[in-house]
Amino acid sequence: MGKFKNSYLAMKTDSTSSDLISSDLQDLGHAAKKFANHAVQLALGSSLGTILLQWIASFAAVYLLILDRTNWKTNILTSLLIPYIFFSCPSLIFDFLRGDVGKWVAFIAVVLRLFFPHRFPNWLELPGALILLIVVAPSLFAYYARDNLIGVGVCLVIGCYLLQEHIRASGGFRNSFTRANGISNSMGIIVILVYPVWALIVDLI
Repeated sequence: MGKFKNSYLAMKTDSTSSDLISSDLQDLGHAAKKFANHAVQLALGSSLGTILLQWIASFAAVYLLILDRTNWKTNILTSLLIPYIFFSCPSLIFDFLRGDVGKWVAFIAVVLRLFFPHRFPNWLELPGALILLIVVAPSLFAYYARDNLIGVGVCLVIGCYLLQEHIRASGGFRNSFTRANGISNSMGIIVILVYPVWALIVDLI
């Protein structure tokens, strides 16, 4: 009887130890999973990555604006890149252009356009319009809309629209990546799409 009781207690002890180990392993697994989720969220939510992509997207939009005067003769790209640059322009450059420097540039551009139109080149119209837009934009658009999902949404819609218009104008997806002037335009549009997609994912997570 004593031998059976000791055997029963040993089996019970082994079972309890096994349950405890299993429970500890489950807790460890949950902790590791939570740690991984937090690490991913921290990486995705890093403002450094968003700011870097914002700079890259702004330069890509300027690059496409320059290409418009050389390779891509369409008014769709030209007109939509101005609001895209407005909403994606890094705060450092935006605040600088919104200050006295931007006001002087806008003032000179308006004076030249009004009184000396023959001395105002056509290629300066869009940059002048962008500077003027940055300077005169109300605070509702200059700060509130730019710093939340409204600005990101506008950039995303513009990027998607430009991409599908470019593919259609090129005669299909394959042509947009195989033609000599299509590759540069396609890559530029894809780059300007990365920033709003990233910013949207970070904000939702």
